Amino acid sequence: MLNYYQHPTCSTCRKGRKWLEQHDVAYQAINLIETPPSKEQLAKWIRKSDLPIQRFFNSSGTRYRQLGLKEVVPTLTIEAAAELLSTDGMLIKRPLVTNGSTVTLGFNEDVFEKVWLN
Repeated sequence: MLNYYQHPTCSTCRKGRKWLEQHDVAYQAINLIETPPSKEQLAKWIRKSDLPIQRFFNSSGTRYRQLGLKEVVPTLTIEAAAELLSTDGMLIKRPLVTNGSTVTLGFNEDVFEKVWLN
């Protein structure tokens, strides 16, 4: 079963949930704001993924801009990025979907099909 970290009112998250349901993919919805992933979990996912640290951040979000992270994020270590992300679910790119070892960020139908249907 997938863990589906989302913000319930996010339209992209709704699209991702709808896609999973249409393809009969079991998932557990987790409110990213109320229950963000731990620093340790985020660091593990960042290390295991082929994605740059910047992809884990919701760079179009208000909080990201308020904190002026555009210049800061590229210089962060994995540990520092994981610490920052774990303190505020609004900073995390959503939806964040994982089966424990693989992670996808955002909703892209082609990526979901490739990763979550195989």
